[in-house]
Amino acid sequence: MDRTLRSPEKVYGLHFSPEEIRQAVAQNRLLTLDLETSRVCNLRCVYCYANSGHKRENELSFEEICGVIDQAIELGVKNITIIGGGEPMLHPNILDIIDYIAQQGITQNLFTNGTLMTPAEADFIAARKVSIVTKFNSLKSEVQDRLAGVPGTYDLIHKTIELLVEHGYSKDPELPLGLETIICKHNYDELPEMWRYARQRNMHPYFEVITFQGRAKGERLNVEMEQLKDLFHRLLEIDEQEFGFTWNPHPPIAGLSCQRHFYNLLVTSNGYIHPCTGVDVNVGNVRHHTLREVLDTSPVIHALRRIDQHIKGKCRACRYKDECYGCRGFAYHYCGDFLDADPTCWVNESSEGDRPTTLNR
Repeated sequence: MDRTLRSPEKVYGLHFSPEEIRQAVAQNRLLTLDLETSRVCNLRCVYCYANSGHKRENELSFEEICGVIDQAIELGVKNITIIGGGEPMLHPNILDIIDYIAQQGITQNLFTNGTLMTPAEADFIAARKVSIVTKFNSLKSEVQDRLAGVPGTYDLIHKTIELLVEHGYSKDPELPLGLETIICKHNYDELPEMWRYARQRNMHPYFEVITFQGRAKGERLNVEMEQLKDLFHRLLEIDEQEFGFTWNPHPPIAGLSCQRHFYNLLVTSNGYIHPCTGVDVNVGNVRHHTLREVLDTSPVIHALRRIDQHIKGKCRACRYKDECYGCRGFAYHYCGDFLDADPTCWVNESSEGDRPTTLNR
C-alpha cells in the first residue's frame, strides 16, 4: 500500500512547496488570495463565519474586483479562491470574475453552497478548469437542512453534485471536486461514513472545525476535544486501511495542513483586507491601500509571516513547530491573540491539562 500523503492540497490552495513559501516570505509576496465577492446568500447556515445573508453597503464593483486580482498577480499570486462570504453564484458578475481570473492564467477555486448552479453555469465553469468545493454537511436531509437554515437544501446540494459529475468533476483530474463539511454535534456520528462517501467517489473531503465567529457564536455546535481527537484518528485509520492515504492528524482540517499565514491575504466584499477568514483583523482597505502597501507596512502581517519569532505558549515548544503553527484563527477567537498557542490542538503532549475540554465558549 502506498502510504504517502496524497491529500488534495491543490484543491484548496495549500499545495506549495517549502521553498516556494520561503521565497514568498523572503520577497514579501503572495501565493494565494481569498476573494469574498458578496455577503448575499440564500441560506442561513447556523455556523456561518460571515453572518451572511444580505448585501453589505459599498461592496466592491466588478472593476474594483478585477483591480484587486491584478494587484495580487503582480505580487506573485498563483491561485485565487472565490469564497463568496455569502454565495458566489448570486453575484451578478460571478461568471465574469471567473473568466477574468482564467484569462490571467491563474488557477482558481470556487467555494459554493451547491444550491443554485445551473447546467449552463457548470459548463462555463468546467471549461475554465475551476476547482469546486461545495457544502456537504450530512447524509441525512433533516440534518443538512437544519444546519443550512433552509428546508430543501439537502436535495439541491445532491442535484448540484450530480450536475458537476456530469460535467466531468471528480472524473477529470483537472476538475477536482471537494465536499466541505463542518464538524459538529449534529453530524458527528456520521462523519466516518461521509468521509468514505467522498473517497469512494474520488471527491475530496474537507472536514473542518468551526471557529467561534459569526452566527456560530449563538450556537453550541462544537464537539468535545476528546471526540475531535478520536474522530481525526478514525478518519486517518480509514484512509490508511482503505484508501492508501496517510497524514498527521491535527486540527482544524482533517488530512490537510494550512500555512496560509505565510503567503495569503483575504479581501472582503467591501474591500477590507484580512490575513485569512479566521484572523478577521482589518489591516487595510483596497480603496485606500494597495496590497503591496499592506504587505510592506502591516505589523499583523509581519508577525504572521515571521511567526517562528513571535509564536507564544505551547505552540512555541511543540515538536512540530517547524511545520505547523496551529490555527491562528482559533488562537485569535478563543484567546484574543492570533500569536497565542492554538487551544484546540492535542498534538503537543505537554499542553495536556492546559487546553479546554470543549471548543464552545
